[in-house]
Amino acid sequence: MNAPLYIRAGFTPTSIVEKDRTVEMVASTGSAVERVDIGGGPFLEVLEISEQAIDLSRLDGMPLLNNHRQVSLDDVLGVVRAARVESGKLIIKVQVSPQRDDIWQGICAGVFRNISVGYDPKKWRTSKDPITGARIKTAISWELREVSIVPVGADPAAQIRGNGMSGTTTTPAPAGPEAPPATTPPQASPQIETRAVVNTEIRALATEFNLGDEWANGQIDRGASEQDARSAAIDALKERRTRPSPILTARSSNMVHLDDPATIVTRMGEAVYFTRVNPSHKLSEAARAYVNMTTLDIARDCLQRAGVSTTGLDQNTIITRALHTTSDFAAIFADTANRALRAAYQVAPATLKRLARQTTHKDFRAKTKVQAADLAKLEKVNEQGEYKYSGFVEAMETYAIGTYGTILALSRKALINDDLGAFNDLSGKLGLASAEFEAQFLVDLLVKAAGLGPTMDDEKPVFHADHGNLAGTGGAISKETLSAARLAMRRQKGINGRPIAIAPKFLVVPPELETQAEEVLAAIQPTRTEDVNVFGGKLDLVVESRLEDPNRWYVAADPATVEGLEYAYLQGSEGPQTDSRAGFEVDGVEVKIRLDFGASFLDWRGWYMNPGA
Repeated sequence: MNAPLYIRAGFTPTSIVEKDRTVEMVASTGSAVERVDIGGGPFLEVLEISEQAIDLSRLDGMPLLNNHRQVSLDDVLGVVRAARVESGKLIIKVQVSPQRDDIWQGICAGVFRNISVGYDPKKWRTSKDPITGARIKTAISWELREVSIVPVGADPAAQIRGNGMSGTTTTPAPAGPEAPPATTPPQASPQIETRAVVNTEIRALATEFNLGDEWANGQIDRGASEQDARSAAIDALKERRTRPSPILTARSSNMVHLDDPATIVTRMGEAVYFTRVNPSHKLSEAARAYVNMTTLDIARDCLQRAGVSTTGLDQNTIITRALHTTSDFAAIFADTANRALRAAYQVAPATLKRLARQTTHKDFRAKTKVQAADLAKLEKVNEQGEYKYSGFVEAMETYAIGTYGTILALSRKALINDDLGAFNDLSGKLGLASAEFEAQFLVDLLVKAAGLGPTMDDEKPVFHADHGNLAGTGGAISKETLSAARLAMRRQKGINGRPIAIAPKFLVVPPELETQAEEVLAAIQPTRTEDVNVFGGKLDLVVESRLEDPNRWYVAADPATVEGLEYAYLQGSEGPQTDSRAGFEVDGVEVKIRLDFGASFLDWRGWYMNPGA
């Protein structure tokens, strides 16, 4: 949904009903407001004012706010009671809260004059001004979201409702012989009062549209009416837009502003990682300025950038204040921990991840992975040019990702002692632990149900005789058993019942079968035909030490060619992630390690299992 936009319009203390504390306002006449969007540059924004364009579904109970603030009930000044479209204007009737008498008196006195309506555009129409060529975006469908009293108005065509106070009456004194003669209080000259009001409006127009005092004085000197002044203001704006723009020289810069807190945190974290964890890390030039800083140096720098003086403070006070005054201090050590964790995570053995396909999920809900098997085959087209339709059969497997993690702490004592060794060592070990967790997750999936794997959508485990991917009798790894495995994969049929000829690529074994597998897969130069090793160099050997059965082995296809085992991360959070804060339960820095991960078998056809001899 688009964020609410705001357009302002003026109102005057007319149409006031004292007993109800209500007043009517011309909220908008759709007049153009200058705006700028990213990429497109400046444009004129216009609201279409019609019953068809404006969605008033939120009108019931819509609050009257103080300058768009929505933090507490103190920001609510009243409520919108009604809204209507009248002669191209959006008219709003509001009721001010009895608790906000200050606002009500300001409205009655004409001090609070401007409102702003927040709206959510639903549909735009783009055009150009035929005279100036300016880009115009007209909201032809929009939802009224809220109404606010604001200091500044922007719609020059907003009109005053009525000519005086409505809803207020004066009861005359009784007439009769005993009644004292009626006296009429002196009245100010209507002509003088009207001229003063008009002059005020002219100067407001000049201020609103930056027309200057000279323009305002000229309008006042010639005795222009308010309507004449508005017309003159619009003409002045059009003239301003038609003037040739000055030639501007565009400049670009690649300079990185080091006063950006996020940039400094990253550079300091990298410098600490280089100095304390991995001296072989290729340090960026921007981080060299922070090399060899102690924890005290870092704490002092964070406080000074936060505007806190460190003059006369001891080491203990500086580090303690840095922990509880600025989040940058904790973030720097979290950046270091993240680098150590990532480095260890990335070098950890991938094992079964080599045999699986990686993807992402946008949320934590269970996802249904759908495979569509095209039942079509090319058929001869008859003389009338009629083509036959194809159909699809779908197989569904569902799985979701979960969140796993832990927290490690860097104590205040370690910070004061400038002892980061144990913290950084533990960060690296958690990187290895994250990779170990993923690997074990995949192995547990593979050996589930006594080695037959998880149950598929057809209510049968991954490895099943009906799936054609389970050896009838167990056997050791040999030319004969590998040949049977390859034949079974070649004979696999797709969802549509047609052969798909899957090619095996990996041989997966526990450590106990590693030597036997190497012998069978060794590429040798035979002297006799019967000595030819048909599988020499044909399969990639994957030894998974987490497989506990010493006899069971597997053959798998390339995950890029056929769906089989799949693992997923949360979108935008691939691998372990870190968050930090100044510790509350622990007096120091806390770093949270989080891994959003899940895995499942999507198809059995790319895998084959032999229980072994």
